[in-house]
Amino acid sequence: MGKDFQHDNPENWKWGIFYFNQKDHRLIVPKRNPMMGWTFNFAHPAGYIFLIIILLVIIFQTVYSS
Repeated sequence: MGKDFQHDNPENWKWGIFYFNQKDHRLIVPKRNPMMGWTFNFAHPAGYIFLIIILLVIIFQTVYSS
């Protein structure tokens, strides 16, 4: 299987909730507690693009749903 890239290292978690590891090539990673779901690797440039797209879809759907 793949390398873990020090996923459990507290220094890779900003404020304890945002995963930021430039050595990790994954865009989506499990949260510190895997039972809580998944999160973005905010060191990956595509993470911000994907997050903006999700927010735009939510805003578009909210504005034009009526």
